[in-house]
Amino acid sequence: MAEWWLYGPRDLLLFAPRTYYRLFELYNLELWPLQLLALALGLAVLVLARRGGERAGRASAVILVLCWLWVAWGFHWQRYASINLAAGYFALAFVVQAALLLWSGVLRGRLAPPSPTRLQKRAGLVLLLFALLVFPAIGPLLGRSWTQAELFGMAPDPTALATLGVLLLVGGRPAWGLWPIPVAWCLLSGTTLWAMEAPDFALAPLLALLAVGLAVGGAARRSR
Repeated sequence: MAEWWLYGPRDLLLFAPRTYYRLFELYNLELWPLQLLALALGLAVLVLARRGGERAGRASAVILVLCWLWVAWGFHWQRYASINLAAGYFALAFVVQAALLLWSGVLRGRLAPPSPTRLQKRAGLVLLLFALLVFPAIGPLLGRSWTQAELFGMAPDPTALATLGVLLLVGGRPAWGLWPIPVAWCLLSGTTLWAMEAPDFALAPLLALLAVGLAVGGAARRSR
């Protein structure tokens, strides 16, 4: 038996890439036309984020809470768990993120932008638009079916990236506790895609790390 430290992510992958993407296909076909509601909620978050203010921040936080809860139950627990033994833990992490959003964003109103830098604001809007409109098209552009598209509010990657976009728009500092789980998920998802030899494996991790860098840089600039 080989020593455990000789194993890499590819050796620990419990499913084939075809099985993974087929999971999204069945998920989307079963829940159609819920994708239209997810798109509407994403656009609502975009409008609220651009509007700014405490009431808009609380409203966008409510939408994010619902989306993280749905992905926890509807995707991780109900579907991903059928091919990945760790999906139950992923579901728990998404529930924890929903609870943090409820506490910080809804109850305490911490998603009201205080003073994001101009770069943070632009980057946050771009990241949010990317998660809502571009990310679902990446799979089809790489040759996968449109029925396997990953959408905000239904799939974990675009939901995590959109959340990071919103957090950039609030300047980072008032809501640091909301960053770890979305960033960790993007890194984990990138590792999974790398193990599957997917060409887009680095996309979510790089965007997440860029968002963290911009948030930290903005906070350092304000503290001077």
